Amino acid sequence: MPKIAPFRAIRYASGTDLQQVIAPPYDVLSDADVTELGGRSEHNIVHVDVPAGGDDRYDVAARVLGEWLDSGVLVADDQDTLTIYRMSFTDATGTPRTIVGVLAGLEVVDEGAGGVLPHERVTPKASTDRLDLTRATAANLSPVWGLSLADGLSDALREPAEPVGEVTFDGVRHTVERVSDPGRIAAITAVIAADDVLIADGHHRYGISRTYRDEVRAASGRTDTDAEFTLTFINELVADQLSIEAIHRVYTGTTVDTLRARLAVHFDIEPAPAPTPATLAQMVDLGRLVLLSPDGSAEWLTPKAGAFDGVRSLDGAWLEHALAGADAEVGYQHGLDETLARLADGAADAAVLIRPTSLEEIRRTAREGLLMPPKSTFFTPKLRTGLVIRPTASPDQT
Repeated sequence: MPKIAPFRAIRYASGTDLQQVIAPPYDVLSDADVTELGGRSEHNIVHVDVPAGGDDRYDVAARVLGEWLDSGVLVADDQDTLTIYRMSFTDATGTPRTIVGVLAGLEVVDEGAGGVLPHERVTPKASTDRLDLTRATAANLSPVWGLSLADGLSDALREPAEPVGEVTFDGVRHTVERVSDPGRIAAITAVIAADDVLIADGHHRYGISRTYRDEVRAASGRTDTDAEFTLTFINELVADQLSIEAIHRVYTGTTVDTLRARLAVHFDIEPAPAPTPATLAQMVDLGRLVLLSPDGSAEWLTPKAGAFDGVRSLDGAWLEHALAGADAEVGYQHGLDETLARLADGAADAAVLIRPTSLEEIRRTAREGLLMPPKSTFFTPKLRTGLVIRPTASPDQT
């Protein structure tokens, strides 16, 4: 089972206007977003998390982080704590919801060791950006998102703790509360440590933490430093604590006619109305996917009886099976409007709308030790960066 560790969290000083300094995660920010956020405040977290400059940008990030700590812009807790993190919003169905989890140090384990499990295959990323930033700053800035398979975590987090921050972005209220009572810390960590944690979002970040841990071990000869853990938001794997949306497939290097011919072997295809948000709900109700053409037309894809016997009951797995060996290059796009825009501007030759992965399939994947196709799930809302920073070990200081 995974080890969970409280830590001396670094936070913006009391009285800071968090609306001006907190940011979305680095991997959803455009250059324009970074510029806008950085212009809000000289202390916006993007100055550290997405530093500007050339080859020295990671050194710049480390220097800025150190200056903020020295000047009191950022303050470390005076004891090990956990942080309860709540996200309150209205979901796509119009239902008010609150997702609650805890920010803690999650043990960094070797691949296949158990305790902390991946849930989907990941696409390669050549960039060492996050590793270089961690080396320079010795800090975990953007949390991994983990799902606890243990029962009772939501109940353990229900009672409010000490309020330490609140921001609202895009209709989502993000609230963080400090837990400093050793008894409550022990109770929360015991719940999580009772079962596996499944990585929902941030597989690459967790992989970088493994590489960094190994570097610290090699430099220090120790296996007991803060690099043995990484900053993770952990919430319970239950329906009311998850908001899952689909990541649709877009195709290039092909034509919609070629793609349709391939798909027709496995799907019955018939005309569909122009897609709207209501179409996404219809897809779930009817058990269908939707093929989109550059001219704006749409077609239902209904699986033929027996076409996917022996294939995981996942839209992404069905498409991989149906298009195996095809020359088309697959890409991934969240959002109906964004997918339609890529077709309209010629950035894609065709697209297929898929359905969100079910909670039952996520749980089954975890319990059976299986992996879903890449980009099978899109967890919302996105966690904010800067509400909590976790210091980690530096190879130069151990």
